[in-house]
Amino acid sequence: MLTVLHGSDVHFGRPHRPVVAGGFVELARRVAPDVIVLAGDFTQRARVSEFEQARAFLRELQTGPLEGVPVVVTPGNHDVPLFRIHERMLNPFRNYRAFISKDLDTVTRVDGGVLVALNSADPHRGIVNGRITDRQLEFLARIFQETSGENVRIVVVHHNFAPPPDGGPDAVIPRNGTLLDRFQDVGVDLILSGHLHRGFVTSSAAVRPDCRDRRTIPIVHSGTASSGRGRAGEKGENSVNVLKIDEQAIEVVPHWFQTEASGFVARENIRISRS
Repeated sequence: MLTVLHGSDVHFGRPHRPVVAGGFVELARRVAPDVIVLAGDFTQRARVSEFEQARAFLRELQTGPLEGVPVVVTPGNHDVPLFRIHERMLNPFRNYRAFISKDLDTVTRVDGGVLVALNSADPHRGIVNGRITDRQLEFLARIFQETSGENVRIVVVHHNFAPPPDGGPDAVIPRNGTLLDRFQDVGVDLILSGHLHRGFVTSSAAVRPDCRDRRTIPIVHSGTASSGRGRAGEKGENSVNVLKIDEQAIEVVPHWFQTEASGFVARENIRISRS
């Protein structure tokens, strides 16, 4: 059994909710995951002061009972400067590399799983939306070619491959259908992402209905873990996911922050059979 704590969009800066971030740390200690995933947007405006707070948060997630638990990270579109045009053009990931991770595409191996984080933030071609390049697909294929079939193969990205079920206007990542086909070719078992500020579970079959004869990849989104930027049905709310993965199924348990409980509380679980 592999246990994953999955959050996104912590947004240190003006929208950040410190009490909720503290609740996320407490949830991590309670769940005792094998790996923690934070799928981008650590900051609101990619400022040094915001990244300093984000780094302190990550360190807190790796202390005490969580010491030694790997944290998988990836940049979001808010982790590159928006209004500092010169920096955005010449060195957009400078602060992210200095405070979060020097590498933008990473591999994390844990007992029972391999997680590949792909940087989907593309400051030169998009302000809100992102991109995945062919070079990144080659990197992904190379890693999973070396991965035992006994390990679950997880891709972590910030941007969404599927539209939200509430029919919101949020655009999917360009080439999403082609990318999902490539993910199927290399044996991806699960995609974890964020960006939309509300959590939901869908699959590649919902995006590619003409390819239902192919193996389906579950797609799990996290809401905003600790900011006031929740959208649609999660406006003003915060949600994250706890996933339990074995050979037969992926169980997704959304957790929503409840002020009266001073922490994240589990909601009804979603069970996905592994094809």
